[in-house]
Amino acid sequence: MNEQDSRADDSGDLGMDEGSARVQELLEVGTRIFAEKGYEGTSMRDIAVAAGVSKALLYHHFVSKDEIYARISFNSTRNLYDFVEARIPETGTASEKIHAFMTAAASFFAEHRSSWIAASTAFWTDPDRHRMARRVARRRLFEQRLRDLIREGVESGEFREVDPAAAGRLILSGINWMQRWFDPSKSLTAEEIVTQYADIILNGLTRR
Repeated sequence: MNEQDSRADDSGDLGMDEGSARVQELLEVGTRIFAEKGYEGTSMRDIAVAAGVSKALLYHHFVSKDEIYARISFNSTRNLYDFVEARIPETGTASEKIHAFMTAAASFFAEHRSSWIAASTAFWTDPDRHRMARRVARRRLFEQRLRDLIREGVESGEFREVDPAAAGRLILSGINWMQRWFDPSKSLTAEEIVTQYADIILNGLTRR
């Protein structure tokens, strides 16, 4: 099964009606409310009020709050992978590719901050285990891509011998925690902050 087929199967498995403008509008509102109130603090009534629709109409499109959250979280994870993958150069050093990976992830975070935060609030607590497994598989694909880039640098001699999994977790932790403290009104953009991270990680703190 290729990547495109996998995405189609995942969308069907989640019952996504991507062609409905109304559904997309409701998902966008749900994304904002989940980001503001968190998963536990959000109710179907909250989403309905914010969207200016009745709860009956909301239930017409979605079985439950869980389904709305699952769609938001899955789409965010899937779109993140596609967004970053498209911005990694095919040629160049491992450092250049990892820098591109990191800045692309930061760009996605900046452009889709609400969906990033919403998807993170209850990522591991979806009551539908099969649905969560699909989402986790997509996230692991994203993480594995970064590990492969680190491994590429180790094998070429560009990097010293490091554990790609540990190094990958360090890089992703720095990016993931930005949701807790990043202020878009401050002077540095998310991409500029991550560029600093990349310089520290790839070049170290020790003066040479």
